[in-house]
Amino acid sequence: MTVIFDDNSTFDSEVAVIIVGAGACGIVAALTAREAGADVLVIERDEVPQGSTALSSGMIPACNTHFQRERGIEDSVAQLAADIQRKSQGNADSGIVNAVCRESGPAIEWLTDHHKVPLQLVDGFMYPGHSVLRMHAPPSKTGAELIGALTNAASAADIDIFTSARVTCLIAGSDRKIRGIEVERPDGSVDRVGCKALVLACNGYGGNPDMVRKYIPEIAIAAFAGHIGNQGDAIMWGRALGAGISDMGAYQGHGSWASPHGMLITWAVMTEGGIQVNTDALRFSNEHQGYSEAAVDVLAQPGSVAWNIYDKRIHDLGMTFQDYRDAEKTGAIRHGVDVVDLAVACGLDTAGIARTLSDCAGYAAGREKCAFGRDFTTKPALEAPYYGICVTGALFHTQGGLAIDPDARVLREDGSALPNLFAGGGAARGVSGNAVWGYLSGNGLLTAVTLGRIAGRGAAMSVQHEHGY
Repeated sequence: MTVIFDDNSTFDSEVAVIIVGAGACGIVAALTAREAGADVLVIERDEVPQGSTALSSGMIPACNTHFQRERGIEDSVAQLAADIQRKSQGNADSGIVNAVCRESGPAIEWLTDHHKVPLQLVDGFMYPGHSVLRMHAPPSKTGAELIGALTNAASAADIDIFTSARVTCLIAGSDRKIRGIEVERPDGSVDRVGCKALVLACNGYGGNPDMVRKYIPEIAIAAFAGHIGNQGDAIMWGRALGAGISDMGAYQGHGSWASPHGMLITWAVMTEGGIQVNTDALRFSNEHQGYSEAAVDVLAQPGSVAWNIYDKRIHDLGMTFQDYRDAEKTGAIRHGVDVVDLAVACGLDTAGIARTLSDCAGYAAGREKCAFGRDFTTKPALEAPYYGICVTGALFHTQGGLAIDPDARVLREDGSALPNLFAGGGAARGVSGNAVWGYLSGNGLLTAVTLGRIAGRGAAMSVQHEHGY
């Protein structure tokens, strides 16, 4: 049973605010609620906090931060919002977009200045769709380092994270107000914990094949590169309470998942001048459109794979990413001193890859126009020695979920707010519209961090309001 309706339930213990999920959204919500004066408990199904955050590249887009100002970069809420809406073709909810953009800069500065999360402005390249440098990440550019720093911040703030604990159902009154939760431990024991407000920061539905086939069938054959805990629990709980769902067709795919190694290869390889070819050594898309929709394009190729082809300049940039260095150590990255050597290393037709590279050199020189609409003139033409890596399309996480308002309150199907239920991260709709092509780089962590902060603040305020202080 996903929700128990009981006006007279008793609980083994009680806390003001319960947060389900200890990823970036959940920990940020907990830090915020605690600072606002609320007692907080975080419930996490894994042995240690990780979730989708740990599997990400740890990059959080944010505008008008002191990191940007120190570099002379001008950015604003309006500019970030415009970039998000441009990518989603105007299909993202404007109220939520504006709310997360307003929160983004202050949230980054709060995390770094008050909680010692080691974020810095990522320079050297810019992801497609962003008009200025605004990605903030830990030095290693990994989600593992980000979630580690957030977990340390929670520990320093004396926030209890109840790990190896699976929420089996929510307990609500007849008025749909959340009264508590049931939690199951590995030994089979069950605890009932009461609360005054609940934040769902737990998951999307990318790890639930049935839901994926129902809502995003075009990516159902892809490798799932997200967290297996993304089973859609939050959506099922919300639906049982009468909540609406929105943007269920949105998700973050990735067209650069090393195959068969199962490792993320940064899309900076593409933005800095790399190309993708299929097993016939032919390009098949505009590699600057975005890595999310590229997943669908790659899956459509023979064998559902492609080859990233690039040169030493780009390889050296890749080596600044931990994930890329790991791929190099495993032997996933092939090397070629010239075109012939590259073709042999990657199993590609020599004449075919030579012709494709020659065409791209012509595009870079401005002699010809790319048939897919990519502008090659902004980056140097590729030159020997060359590098290649076999990749496939992957599903990272879903971007649709429970309907929320700009205050992260979960909404009923009629648009009214449920009494004391908040959601963010994978549990809630994001800012990517309703399709794969609407995902702007970093949208996942952007909404995780900002909606976590908004939800934590709202949950604490609802408790204070109920108690009249």
